[in-house]
Amino acid sequence: MNLNRIDIHHHILPPEYLSSLAAIGVKTVDGVTFPKWDIESSLAFMDRQGITAAITSISAPGIYFGDSDFRQDLARRCNEFSARLVNKYPQRFGAFALLPLPDVENSIIELEYALDNLNLDGIVLLTNINGTYIGDPLFSELFSELNRRKAVVFIHPNSPPLDKQPMPNFNAAVLEYVFDTTRAVANLIHGGTMKKYPNIRFILSHAGGTVPYLTWRISFGKKRLIDYLKRFYYGTALSCTSYALRSLQELVEPSQILFGSDYPFLPERAASKMVEGFNNYDGFDTKTRTAIAYENALALFPRFR
Repeated sequence: MNLNRIDIHHHILPPEYLSSLAAIGVKTVDGVTFPKWDIESSLAFMDRQGITAAITSISAPGIYFGDSDFRQDLARRCNEFSARLVNKYPQRFGAFALLPLPDVENSIIELEYALDNLNLDGIVLLTNINGTYIGDPLFSELFSELNRRKAVVFIHPNSPPLDKQPMPNFNAAVLEYVFDTTRAVANLIHGGTMKKYPNIRFILSHAGGTVPYLTWRISFGKKRLIDYLKRFYYGTALSCTSYALRSLQELVEPSQILFGSDYPFLPERAASKMVEGFNNYDGFDTKTRTAIAYENALALFPRFR
């Protein structure tokens, strides 16, 4: 089966991003070397995997490394790189903008520039910034602006600071990332963000981490809180297995599920297995599979019609 997919979880590694991190001694993400990436490789991967368009983002570790000027400058350069990519390939790429958090004032300035001047498609937020989770009152002004704009916000996991990890020598992508997504979601719900800002359209990575399985524990079985969980969109990256998808289907309607690859952090060989899992999963009929592959994404990113 060769569907025309829209990939909402597709990372880029601009040269200026890698060189800026390398200049301050950051050459890995959670101890793992950054994968090789370039535009031509992304396009070739997309063609081989039947992906019509990809909404790109910067992954962990993001740009938080203490210095405010560093964050502002790198966020701007990465967003302008994304805009050039979209302008060159408008039907192949979209982009989530990077913000220089935890500086809320300058993040709002960058948000305005990215959406109004660069015409990017939404923003990406990491689950925590140096241990402060999205949903914290510190970010209220930013969420108010995102709500006013009815923005699409892609939430990508980040590992907590090393001194807060119970298993710091274990690959963070295996456990900490899914748990950190779950922590962020719990904070968004119990901290009041989902209630105060109902117009933000949040997309969660990796089928929501452990959120579907832990729905009752997160919500205490309260319908109001479960309804908040049902409002999220959930990407399929690293989750196209019956273990994850059946749990996700118990929580949300198919309209809330979006296709994602996690390229290039997930190598193509593994990404192909996920595509195969998506195509062969017996819980989706043809109509549902088509909706998840691209129709649901078109509701969020209508310019790709």
